[in-house]
Amino acid sequence: MTLFPPQGCSCSVLTQTESRGGVDRAVGPRSRSREAEGTREATARRRRCRRGPHRLSGGRGSDVPPYRNTAHAVYTIARSEGLRGLYAGFYPAVLGSTVSWGLYFFFYNRAKQRYLQGQDDQLRPVHHLVSAAEAGALVCLFTNPIWLVKTRLQLQTPSHHTSRYSGFSDALRTILKEEGWLALYRGIGPGLLLVTHGAIQFTAYEELRKAVIFAKSRQTTTDNRSCEDSLNSIDYAALGAGSKVTAILLTYPYQVIRARLQQRPGSDGTPKYMDSWHVVKETARHEGVRGFYRGITSNLLKNLPAASLTFVVYENVIKLFKAAKEKA
Repeated sequence: MTLFPPQGCSCSVLTQTESRGGVDRAVGPRSRSREAEGTREATARRRRCRRGPHRLSGGRGSDVPPYRNTAHAVYTIARSEGLRGLYAGFYPAVLGSTVSWGLYFFFYNRAKQRYLQGQDDQLRPVHHLVSAAEAGALVCLFTNPIWLVKTRLQLQTPSHHTSRYSGFSDALRTILKEEGWLALYRGIGPGLLLVTHGAIQFTAYEELRKAVIFAKSRQTTTDNRSCEDSLNSIDYAALGAGSKVTAILLTYPYQVIRARLQQRPGSDGTPKYMDSWHVVKETARHEGVRGFYRGITSNLLKNLPAASLTFVVYENVIKLFKAAKEKA
């Protein structure tokens, strides 16, 4: 896409004399004031001209420092913003994770129960896939504003804006005031595509779980039901991590697209990216395929332990409920 400078983006600035009809005219004090103002406007236009092509590129010309890798990002943030900078967006991250997982398991189990009616004890992979997709879509609609605020809090730097967000509530108020409520749903398109992430993760988990139960039943010559009860926390942790790796590798580009769409607009109110396709084109143009996997190391370091712990807690809570139900 060819970008043209704005109209009137001239790089010439009037000096202390003006030429009109080939005659130099001395400039008075009031004219100097107008001239100084015009000079400032022309300088600002020149800066916009130089910055224009880069503002729309994949991370180029951004106020966010160009981190080389995860270790460099940690070092740069800690040096420039201190320990607090490493916890930017912590509150919306905790809130978003809590709400997302709670709603996800609720919708997922309700969907499985609905598909289980008229079936035998075992659901087919397609049922797990559709159940997870339904749950993911509903969770996305509920939580997209939280993740948008989290992304903006994490991306802002001391030099990013003259008025930085002071926290979650301030960011929410500012976005509603400056951009309207629709801005809270920027990135909803790739977010809904990320429904496939949960669908892949839960389908992979269920299928890996069946494989482990089958392998244990062959070793102990017992039925699948008793082997299912013999699964322990280590099994659940390994299954959770394995399913999460599968989902991340297949869907991570959607996360990059969504995060870049959710960046705060520039000081002139112009978003860095117009839509998802614009993100794809600019990222592929300036960064190649690797650009769609930027940050995947830190993502894996964050999500693998979380997924393992989540499934350990989930499966053990289910066991406790079953045991309490049998006693009753």
